[in-house]
This record gives sequence, structure tokens and C-alpha cells, in this order.
Amino acid sequence: MVIFRKIFGNSFQRYINNLVLLKLTMESITIKVEKRFAQEIEKAMHPYYSTKTEFIREAIREKLKRLHDDSLMRDLRKKLGAAKTKTPLHRDREIREEVGRKMLAEFEEELAKEKLN
Repeated sequence: MVIFRKIFGNSFQRYINNLVLLKLTMESITIKVEKRFAQEIEKAMHPYYSTKTEFIREAIREKLKRLHDDSLMRDLRKKLGAAKTKTPLHRDREIREEVGRKMLAEFEEELAKEKLN
């Protein structure tokens, strides 16, 4: 260790700090894949990732996000059309116009306040 410290100086402390951080914050997972699949990973990761670990970690993050998004979409689809009352089409237009008038009035008020300041 002393020789390593003499050669690398402060880099040694950063290296130890990173090892400790990884040990405290990350869990190790071992996987086995077919040789062909490992070669595909190797080809796909360059030049974007420096290690297979980074590549696989990012792939897992993307998959988890996609699963989460899919779950949200399923929940949303279940709720679509689940209202107890249905609004007739002619009433939809009236509601949009009413909301538009209210939003315009609010915007005009804010604009008037800005002009005063």
C-alpha cells in the first residue's frame, strides 16, 4: 500500500473512497449469459460505455422506467371513460369557451399588474 501511495499520491485515497462508496451503496449481482449475447453486449457498448457494468446498469434503468411508464398507462386506460356522468358534445364546447374566457381574464389581470409595476 505504501508503494501504491508513493506512486499514485492522492489518487490512492480517491480510489479507496470510491471502493468504500461502491461497497456501501451498491449491491453486487452476478449474471451468466450466452457467449454470443456477451459479444453483442461488447459490440453495442462501444463507444458509449466504458464497462459492461455501466451498459447493463443503464439497460436495467431503462427497462424499469419503461415498466413503470407502462403501469401508469394501464392505470390511465382503466380510468378513461370511467366518469359517472357523460358530457354531451355541445356542452364540451360551452365548457371550453367558458374556461377560455376565465383564463383570458386572469391573463389580462396579470398583464395589467405587470404594466403597473
